Amino acid sequence: MATPQIELSGQLPAKDTTDGEAFSRWYVTAIRRSELADYFEAVGGTMVIRPYGYSLWENMQAGLDQRFKATGHKNAYFPLFVPESFLRREAKHVEGFAPEVAWVTNAGGEDLQERLAIRPTSETIFGHFYSKWIQSWRDLPVLINQWANIVRWEKRTVFFLRTTEFLWQEGHTAHRTEEEAQDETMRMLGVYADFAETEAALPVVRGEKTASERFAGAEATYSIEALMPDGKALQSGTSHFLGQNFARAFDITFLDQDGERNLVWTTSWGMSTRILGAMLMTHGDDAGLILPPRVAPVQAIVVPIPTRTDEDGARVSEAVERVLRELSASGVRAEADWSDKRPGWKFNEWELKGVPLRIEVGPRDLQQDQVTMVRRDSRAKEQVKQSGVAARTSELLAEVQQALFERSAAFLAANTHVAEDYASFREIMRDQRGLIRAYWCGSEECEARIKEETHATIRVIPEDAEAAGPGKCILDGQPARKQALFAQSY
Repeated sequence: MATPQIELSGQLPAKDTTDGEAFSRWYVTAIRRSELADYFEAVGGTMVIRPYGYSLWENMQAGLDQRFKATGHKNAYFPLFVPESFLRREAKHVEGFAPEVAWVTNAGGEDLQERLAIRPTSETIFGHFYSKWIQSWRDLPVLINQWANIVRWEKRTVFFLRTTEFLWQEGHTAHRTEEEAQDETMRMLGVYADFAETEAALPVVRGEKTASERFAGAEATYSIEALMPDGKALQSGTSHFLGQNFARAFDITFLDQDGERNLVWTTSWGMSTRILGAMLMTHGDDAGLILPPRVAPVQAIVVPIPTRTDEDGARVSEAVERVLRELSASGVRAEADWSDKRPGWKFNEWELKGVPLRIEVGPRDLQQDQVTMVRRDSRAKEQVKQSGVAARTSELLAEVQQALFERSAAFLAANTHVAEDYASFREIMRDQRGLIRAYWCGSEECEARIKEETHATIRVIPEDAEAAGPGKCILDGQPARKQALFAQSY
């Protein structure tokens, strides 16, 4: 997705998912106009996450953090700077990250004796400390998560999906046995999938990456993949089984119960602000963003309708304050728009920002002892008695959350295809995109050729890859036990 030239006034571009440039223009314009983020032009590829956007990230962060702690993980913070010698201890790791690393070579007016990488990821620095902290089997497992910023020098950037600096969490764990580490890897993949579907209303497909798509230094990489409205896949969270590679590189050993000194088994897993971008692209429409209620900074916006008399104005003000108190008491994040702008302008502005529910309070409604509620996803209106506002708000928010997920799940199902031969594979990828299930023999040569000819990569080997039984590779016709999931991607 290229960064388009946009206007910050006038009508929002249509969300045309058939035209890549138009879709990109909608996405970037909606984010800037809704005041989620802005560019920092002085340093290419970086962005400012504005208060409204950061509040959205905080809500998502809270949902993830709660899940981490429920599975026994504790938060910590590790240094931003990683010595070059640390990265070089694991050959595949440094090779995989070298093109994206930003280096510090001078500090305090003096050249450094050793270059320092600005954290592209933290496996090596965790490994250094785990080698000091872990001495016995009684010290295991170690389950630590870090909320941090990351720097990877990207050449093509776009809000949230791919920026030079971004926010994420990275979990790093150490275990006594291979089985425990593998269980941890899959448990955290499940945590990510549950978060994406429950909080972000984003259906995902789980599976294992191929060797060519594997995290540098890992024995196996698993991911959740979401399908965007333009038919491209977006990797939205990864979990890595690192085996004993980093344990060997950093001499992370422990005295086991049998008196033998063994290497630990480690994992790492991460989810970034990319999941936020996936959510924004998936749920928006021509009017702007649509935020899932569970993570929306403002779940309900209360809009007072102008009045003709002071008496009506006082009644409206009193009713608005009462609604806000009741919503707050019921746990709803609600605000009132007291600005002097016209109601129509306010309606459009809060639709652009994606607030799930609008509550209109005007003199006519109050004469009937009611308010008007409007859903952002369907724009369905209904009148609700004042005494039932809080209860109905909670019901509607739950309905909007579920409707967003069901709509996205239906899109995923409708755009997941099965290709029986390479000709149909190429035709689907050219004309429809989406996800394609097709047999793959496991050959890296076939994988590379398909990528070159169709721009599609194997996103994952899905969890049910063998459900259809054995078949023949989509490209060379060789025997294949599994179906792979192909798509073009961001």
